[in-house]
Amino acid sequence: MTALPKHWPSSRRQGRRRASIKAPLLAQVTACKNCGQPKVPGFTCKNCNK
Repeated sequence: MTALPKHWPSSRRQGRRRASIKAPLLAQVTACKNCGQPKVPGFTCKNCNK
């Protein structure tokens, strides 16, 4: 079999493809277990760096 030609999106749709995909919402801010300051889950605390 021969290779099929690739389907290129029209120039009208370019730039809208990724914009149409909804990103998951970030988690709510929680309190740090070490110092109690608010922090984003999965990131280090800006206050105590833990």
